[in-house]
Amino acid sequence: MPPEPSHRPGVNFHLLGVTDRTLVREGGLDDWLAVLCWYGLRGVQLREKDLGEEALLELALLCRPIFNRHHLQWFVNGSVAVARRAESTGVHLAADQDVAAARAALGPDALIGQSAHGLDAARRAEAAGADFLVYGPVYATPSKAAYGPPRGLEELRAACAAVRIPVFAIGGITPERAEACRLAGARGAAAVSTLMTAEEPEETLSMYAHALERL
Repeated sequence: MPPEPSHRPGVNFHLLGVTDRTLVREGGLDDWLAVLCWYGLRGVQLREKDLGEEALLELALLCRPIFNRHHLQWFVNGSVAVARRAESTGVHLAADQDVAAARAALGPDALIGQSAHGLDAARRAEAAGADFLVYGPVYATPSKAAYGPPRGLEELRAACAAVRIPVFAIGGITPERAEACRLAGARGAAAVSTLMTAEEPEETLSMYAHALERL
C-alpha cells in the first residue's frame, strides 16, 4: 500500500529561540518564554541538555500551554521520546542522530530539524528527510566552540544553495548579524543568549523581525 499522505505544515517562523534556562535572570523558563511569545516569538527549541528525560518532559508539559496559546511551532531537542510524549510540533536532532528513526517514531506529520556543521552534513540531512536545518556556527560563540571554528557567511551561503529545505543560521547571530545571514540565503536565525538574556525583549524581537523581515 502507498504511504499515507503527510499533513505536516511547513516551517512558519524565521527566528528560532533556543532555550537555556540557566541564562534566565528572574523567574522560570516558562515565565520568560511567555514574555517572548507575547512579543512575537513563533519558534522555540527546548534545549536543556543537562536534564534527564523525565525532567525534560516535565518542563515541556509546563511550557506547552504557552506554546499552544500563541500557536507557535516548538521542538524538543535531542529526545524523540520526550517529543512524542509531550506532543510537540516535532524534534530537533543533533548531527549524528537518525532522521529516519525519528520519523518512524513521530509519524509523517511531525516536523524534524537537524543540526549541520558542514555542506556534506547538510545534504545528508535533507536526503534523510529533515524538514529544516540549523547550520553553524556561523560566527564565533562560546556555546558552539565544540563544533569547530566559525563556518562564516560564505559557507552558509553555499549550504543554503546546496539544499532545498529551510536553513537557520546559528552561532553568534545577534540582530545586527541576522540580516547578513538572510541575504546569504538563510530562512532565518536561531538564537540562544541574545534571547535568554534580553533586557528589553520587545525591542530585541523587533530588531530580529526587521533584520529577518518577519519573526
